[in-house]
Amino acid sequence: MGVLPVPAEVRAILLDIEGTTTPIAFVQETLFPYIKDNVKEYLRAHWEEEECQRDVGLLRKQAQEDSSLAGAVPIPLESGSGEEELERVIQAVVDNVHWQMALDRKTTALKQLQGHMWRAAYATGHVKGEIFEDVVPAIRKWREAGMKVYIYSSGSVEAQKLLFGYSTEGDILELFDGHFDTKIGPKVESESYRRIAASIGCATNNILFLTDVPREASAAEEADTHVAVVIRPGNAGLTDDEKSYYSLISSFTELFLPSST
Repeated sequence: MGVLPVPAEVRAILLDIEGTTTPIAFVQETLFPYIKDNVKEYLRAHWEEEECQRDVGLLRKQAQEDSSLAGAVPIPLESGSGEEELERVIQAVVDNVHWQMALDRKTTALKQLQGHMWRAAYATGHVKGEIFEDVVPAIRKWREAGMKVYIYSSGSVEAQKLLFGYSTEGDILELFDGHFDTKIGPKVESESYRRIAASIGCATNNILFLTDVPREASAAEEADTHVAVVIRPGNAGLTDDEKSYYSLISSFTELFLPSST
């Protein structure tokens, strides 16, 4: 590793979150456990609200699509108004959420509920988004050099904005020009990066994508997007082939922008 020159045609830097801007430990040991531990209480408290019912409806639709998968948990419709019936449905939602999370599913339905739960947690100060210390100073330099900076994460756009809006570095949302989640497409499919380029208004080779996941890097590269794989504490190890093939950085400060000369 060391200094990695950014290709001259790059006009935008696209950032993953988990393992790139933010420690994997924060996501795995703080954010996800919060959902598991609080989903039942959250559903009970917000069940009658329109937003919660939309979330449950989306989860129920996803459960129908998943019905052929091993261990899938169906979510029944409420057939009455009794307390026992309500508890039965809520428990089904809880079990479905736990099942999806155990499989590390990236469904929009799951991410939407998680985003709404995290919103409440951030707003009440129960959670603050952790950011690696090199991230904010580096992004400020990139922006001063005229670079656009975007986020692309499997977490919902709302969850992304919460993490950066209520972060250990304060509200840093002003540093980003836009956010993308799996609604634009899966991160392991090359077409997603073409859609992002079209949305930004540039060619795919005008983008540098930073991620800790080689499969995502490979998909971006297939779309002619520049990539670098980020090595951070707690990230999954890379194979020798991956280490030799990909450009690697361990800190955002290792990126050298031609325009900064």
